Amino acid sequence: MGSNAEMKLFGGTSNPGLTLEVCEYLGIPPGEILVRTFSDGETLVEIGENIRGKDVFVLQSTCTPVNDNLMQLLIIMDAARRASAKRITAVIPYYGYARQDRKVKPRVPISAKLVADLITAAGASRVVSIDLHAGQIQGYFNIPVDNLFAAPILLKHIRDHYQDNLVIVSPDAGGVERARAFAKRLDASLAIIDKRREAPNVAQAMNIIGEVEGKTAILLDDMVDTAGTLTEAATALHHNGAAKVYACCTHPVLSGPAIERIQKSHMDSLVVTNTIPLNNNAAGCGKISVLSVAELLGEAIKRIYESHSVSTLFV
Repeated sequence: MGSNAEMKLFGGTSNPGLTLEVCEYLGIPPGEILVRTFSDGETLVEIGENIRGKDVFVLQSTCTPVNDNLMQLLIIMDAARRASAKRITAVIPYYGYARQDRKVKPRVPISAKLVADLITAAGASRVVSIDLHAGQIQGYFNIPVDNLFAAPILLKHIRDHYQDNLVIVSPDAGGVERARAFAKRLDASLAIIDKRREAPNVAQAMNIIGEVEGKTAILLDDMVDTAGTLTEAATALHHNGAAKVYACCTHPVLSGPAIERIQKSHMDSLVVTNTIPLNNNAAGCGKISVLSVAELLGEAIKRIYESHSVSTLFV
C-alpha cells in the first residue's frame, strides 16, 4: 500500500485477534502499547513508541465488559492526543450502547449520544464502525463517521453455501429494510416475523408474513444478544414448514442464556463476524461459525489514511 510510515494502528484488549488481522492486511506491525489495570479497576495505558505527527487508528470494540472496554478506548485516545498524534480515528467494530439511541419513555438517557460525546471529547477526529444498530447514531457525532456494512461478507457466504429456494427472514419489524436489501441482492423471497404479546405473561404469538414452507430460511439480524428473538423465530419457521433454518448476524454479543438457546434451537447454524470475539462457551458451540471483517476494516483504514473514497465500501 505504499509508504505507511506515518500510520499507526493500536489495539485495545477487547479484540486483539482482529487487530492483528487488520495489521497483517495493511502490512504494518501493531503499535506498541501497554494496557494495565490497577487493583481497584482503574485502567493505565502507556504508548511505547513515538507517534508525534502520526495518523493514529485505535481499534477497540466496546463489547463485554462494556464499560471497561469503553474507558480503555477513551484513555488510549487521550494518551495519543497528549503524545501529539496528528489525527486519531476510533475504529469501533461493535459500538456498545447503540440500542439506547432514543427516549422510549420519560426520564431515561440517550446513552448512544453520551458515548458519542465522550469519544469526541477524548480526541477522536473520525469514527469507523460496522453495522450500527441505529443509523442515526452517525448524527450524534460532529465529526465524520463511516458506518461500514458486513453485508458483502455475509452475502458471499450465503451465495457460497446456500443455493436454491431461499427466503430471507427478518426476525422482527425493525430489520425489514436490511432483510429486503439482502433478498434483492440474492434474488430471494422475503418473509417477516410479526411478534405480538397479547397480554402480560402470555406466550408471544409469532405470525409469519410471507411464504416459507419447503424453503431454506435465512434469518438476518445485526446482532444476537440473548438469542431469544432469533431462536423463537427459528421455531416459528420450523413449525411453518421451512426445510432448513439458518441465521446470519454481524455482532455476536451472546450474553446470558444465548449459547444454550442456540444449541437447543431449530437453527441449523449461526454465522457471525469477529467484530466481537467469541467467548469460550460460544467458541465451543458447533452451530456457530465466524467470518472475518479484517479486510473490510483494513481497506477502510487504508483509504482514510490515503484520503481516498470510502463510499464504494458502503453496499
